[in-house]
Amino acid sequence: MKAEKYEVGQETEMLCSDCDRDTQHEVLSVTKLGKITKASCTGCGTESTFVRGVKTAVSGGRKTSAAPYDRNRKYRKGQAMIHDTFGRGEVTAVYESQKIDVLFGDTTRKLIHSQQ
Repeated sequence: MKAEKYEVGQETEMLCSDCDRDTQHEVLSVTKLGKITKASCTGCGTESTFVRGVKTAVSGGRKTSAAPYDRNRKYRKGQAMIHDTFGRGEVTAVYESQKIDVLFGDTTRKLIHSQQ
């Protein structure tokens, strides 16, 4: 399967961490090979930065719908949260059933979840 090439100004659907659902995003910048390096949600304005296809930074948009981090809650990839210490974040990976990676600004931290 051939990877899709994107152009600046093109719109594509992807998960928005602020809206917490798949929404249209405007491509703001791409590599020479057409891979997205920056995109903005057309609904809320949240901007996401990518390196080699992996989200590396998120800057908040106009919504404040992210719920406070709760270690007892079960999270999924792409979900937004507010952490008391680290601020606004987005889950980038779920592994080992009770661990998650969360991107806060440009730093990824490991947190626990689903602690019953």
